[in-house]
Amino acid sequence: MSFNKSQIEKLEKSGYRFVGKHGHAAVKTCHWTRQSLVDKGVCYKEKFYGIQSHRCLQMSPAVPNCQQECEFCWRDLTYTQTSWEDEEYDEPKVIVDEAIKAQNNLLCGYYGNGKANKKKLEEMTNPTNAAISLAGEPTLYPKIDELIGEFNRRDFTTFVVSNGQCVDRLRNLENDPYQLYLSLDAPCEKIYKEVCRPRINDAWSNLNESLETLASFDSRTCIRNTCVKGKNMENPEEYGKLIKKADPDYVEIKAYMYVGSSRERLTLENMPTFDEIKDFAAKIGDACGKELVNESEVSRVVLLE
Repeated sequence: MSFNKSQIEKLEKSGYRFVGKHGHAAVKTCHWTRQSLVDKGVCYKEKFYGIQSHRCLQMSPAVPNCQQECEFCWRDLTYTQTSWEDEEYDEPKVIVDEAIKAQNNLLCGYYGNGKANKKKLEEMTNPTNAAISLAGEPTLYPKIDELIGEFNRRDFTTFVVSNGQCVDRLRNLENDPYQLYLSLDAPCEKIYKEVCRPRINDAWSNLNESLETLASFDSRTCIRNTCVKGKNMENPEEYGKLIKKADPDYVEIKAYMYVGSSRERLTLENMPTFDEIKDFAAKIGDACGKELVNESEVSRVVLLE
């Protein structure tokens, strides 16, 4: 089942807009999309990869669905559904059409903002990047392959973030995303179970299989590590071994941010400083043979390549 009416209403109050008729896909405008429209900064993805923040569509086709209940997740985890139980779901074309429309409705107020960049206002109605990472595990959506293909046909770049649990879905993708992320948030199974709190059997094994699969992709690949101070910022050598297995183009080392429902599970002390992120990233880089090539202090993230 997807969200019920009261859950959808609560999420809409926090900025979500559901698309389609089955309650599993949604968009939410990113902080950096809004900041970019008034020339107050851009997402680190613009700095690292050239993505235009004001033309980025942040969405998910599987908002309620995830096999993990990560401590650092900003979502309300009481909504989490481990598997995809719906027999019916919205088609990719419907999701993309309605997601673009919903984002434009969310941002239309900027036309009345005298500080908004007029050129960006013209361009924002035609988004060019899909960040398929808003919430949930996107590969649980039965037509994730076709969804990526739909975005590709519309000349979008696509950034897909996965927890690596749907190994066969990743392995059998016919439509490559522009950049495929795998979340690697623990150096070993013990810490993985404590921090990522998987709700299915063989989760660590699945993640390792996906890491091995990543090396076979023709598209750009990236390992994302969310660092939680006092929880998973240890054993950089083990992180290095796992990253070597995946052989990604990039590695992003990013600080946990004390936001959303994660504040009910963690404390402000769990949020590393930027200097702590840089130090830990340097150790991981040494262990996997990658160098620090870019950074964003405001987002507390560094890029290894």
